[in-house]
Amino acid sequence: MRALGLDEVWWLVSPGNPLKAGRDDMAPLVQRYASAAKQSRRARIRPTAIERELGTRYTVDTLAALTRRYPKHDFIWLMGADNLAQFHLWAAWRHSAAIMPIAVISRPRYNDRARWSPAAHWLRKFVHPAGQAKQWTQWSSPALVQLRFRPDPTSATLMRRAHPDWHLLPHPSALRDQITHRTIVET
Repeated sequence: MRALGLDEVWWLVSPGNPLKAGRDDMAPLVQRYASAAKQSRRARIRPTAIERELGTRYTVDTLAALTRRYPKHDFIWLMGADNLAQFHLWAAWRHSAAIMPIAVISRPRYNDRARWSPAAHWLRKFVHPAGQAKQWTQWSSPALVQLRFRPDPTSATLMRRAHPDWHLLPHPSALRDQITHRTIVET
């Protein structure tokens, strides 16, 4: 947040991942939202399940809908290097990159794959220096900035392996989306 000069971060808790369609490895939305809310409670990070309300399935549609719904907001898409490594597999990924600037957060085990990915190659001509990251609102898209920080050793995969039944734990019965203010319910 400091590197980009952000007021807040919206954590989009997706109702589903098209790249994982047909797999049962995603916990129910309400449990994932509760986990995100718990993890972000002391930060200016606001979890949201807005994609369900927007009815979007693909990132390109979500980004377009967010910019239409919130025209006075300046958005930058925060993406881990692991996502950049596979970004070229996403639906209409070039169009997604043209909707809003992207900040790629370094992830040590994925940085090399991300750096040599087809998407990184295509985006190379739109890269801005990390030292100019706070000026992202002045950039036209596509635009990309790569941010490197001391890595957070937390791994969601390792956390799930250590506690495979985490999503069965009780959660507050009336979770409210921090952006839409609607109640998060499982359908």
